[in-house]
Amino acid sequence: MNVLNLIRWKNLLLIALVQLLIKYAFLEPFGVDFGLTTLQISILVLATICIAAAGNVINDIYDVETDFVNKPDKLIVGKSISEKTAYNLFIALNVIGVGLGYYLSQSVGKSAFFSIFVIISALLYVYASYLKQTLLIGNIIISLLVALSLVVVGIFELLPVITTENRQTLFTFFKIILDYALFAFAINLIREIAKDIEDIDGDYKVGMRTLPIVIGRERAGNILFVLTLIPLFAVSYYTINSLYKNQIAVVYFLVFIIGPLFYISIKSFNAKTKKDYHKISNLLKLVMLFGMLSLLLYKYI
Repeated sequence: MNVLNLIRWKNLLLIALVQLLIKYAFLEPFGVDFGLTTLQISILVLATICIAAAGNVINDIYDVETDFVNKPDKLIVGKSISEKTAYNLFIALNVIGVGLGYYLSQSVGKSAFFSIFVIISALLYVYASYLKQTLLIGNIIISLLVALSLVVVGIFELLPVITTENRQTLFTFFKIILDYALFAFAINLIREIAKDIEDIDGDYKVGMRTLPIVIGRERAGNILFVLTLIPLFAVSYYTINSLYKNQIAVVYFLVFIIGPLFYISIKSFNAKTKKDYHKISNLLKLVMLFGMLSLLLYKYI
């Protein structure tokens, strides 16, 4: 169980779920020929979650000092699992993930796609070891990598089978995947800032330069509030302009995405304590989940 908590198994399940939803709930129901077989999409999912798991492990290794202050009850590396074991797990997961990425790239005839897995693996290490300590850059990088976990499905599914005849159709599918990736980027970036405000005490102790440390907790809270309005207005605009003819979709977006985002905005405006920001972080994770589950609605829209 300690290993599962170390690799953040719940987050990994969310990544796997989203990638499978893109293929089986969004792409396949439209009857277009796509690039990946069932075996190949399974390999893509496994490669992605192995690399993401490795990123979570190395992140915990570098966060031992801050977690000792911020989350002493959740400390794993150095307590339940030795640092040496954690490093070995990090290396093993990376080797498996990148190796599977190489095999998949070769099997679809796009060897250059292998570089995606190498770049993601390298960025996760650089993020944990250096970028996380820098003002906003680390937040942006990790949010881009979350978005890339969606985009990579479109890359492997659509690009290998693109032709002059189907180019416009596949571009439409890819654009929708990009829209979801943008949503994932925005929600994760907001969540990263909320977590930085929540963890300000431990981060300050080890000399990190996160947003709340550089500009203060109150100003960072104000920025967080403003940022929560962006996905709220964007999703509301999308619902009004694109989904208004479909009652089921409108109700779903209002109840499970727009409503919670509105509540999060209010909560972030009034947030004062560490507990408040922890709640905002958890609510944003739920919004991310329900946002991705909306892919199930596309065959009815």
